[in-house]
Amino acid sequence: MARGDWTTFEEAALDMLKGVFGDLSSETIKLALIDDTVTPAPTDATPRWADYSANEVSGTGYTAGGATLSGVTVTEAAGVGTLDDTENVTWAQNGSGPTDIYWGVLVVTSMAGAPCLGFVDMGGPASMVDGSVTVTWNDSGILTATVFVTA
Repeated sequence: MARGDWTTFEEAALDMLKGVFGDLSSETIKLALIDDTVTPAPTDATPRWADYSANEVSGTGYTAGGATLSGVTVTEAAGVGTLDDTENVTWAQNGSGPTDIYWGVLVVTSMAGAPCLGFVDMGGPASMVDGSVTVTWNDSGILTATVFVTA
């Protein structure tokens, strides 16, 4: 896995098909940062924030629980459903910020159990001491899925 790669948890994809998430544009979604004590995998059985929160980074400039995505949209065009955010996520450089950032985990904090959608490889150890840390979402969206259409 290369730095910046987004991976959707397989269980999250299944939950989306089952309608567990409902309309994600009306939920609170956060990007939380964790260290390398745990490595998320697409096959994690039931990815919940409780599985990763003990490994969350800490330091000045980073708020526990992560940064709230402020412009979440869910759209469909030409048979492709897309979850996106209109804003990139940035944590400003801070001399007392975390220095052990390895993964960003996308968490639906407004839902019971705080299910996780997926994760991004931060190319760790990334450090807020060295500079700002920014996650720039792909132009095609954070997460896309083909919508099945029957004639």
